[in-house]
Amino acid sequence: MTPFKAAATWTMVLILSTARGGLREGVIRRRFRELASHQLSRISGILVILLAVCLAGRRWPFDSPAHAWRTGLAWLAATIAVESFFGRFVLGHPRSRHFHDYAIWDGRLWPPVLVSILCAPIISRSLPDLSHDAKHKLQ
Repeated sequence: MTPFKAAATWTMVLILSTARGGLREGVIRRRFRELASHQLSRISGILVILLAVCLAGRRWPFDSPAHAWRTGLAWLAATIAVESFFGRFVLGHPRSRHFHDYAIWDGRLWPPVLVSILCAPIISRSLPDLSHDAKHKLQ
């Protein structure tokens, strides 16, 4: 996966995550309490991240485990930077609210989302290529 394709994949994940956040605000928060809607949103976010990165990784594979880890680290840094900037300067949230999302002991699930962003490239790389296996069995 080239740096451009890695950036495109991360941007796709960002767009999907933003849409999922809109779904949370428009639908899930009406049916669940705040913490439950947060948790459902974060769990669905992890699934979206993994699915999107695995699909992109099939089309544009990571060259090596080291490449996958470097990409995950870059995505993690970019995610924290964008999330911090957006929360602070666009939404005007105080830092205390930003740090509250990191309080896993309070049931907040932002840290596992960050772990999924870090690990998604290596997970994608480690999955078997099912299309190749299916073609091989047909021959």
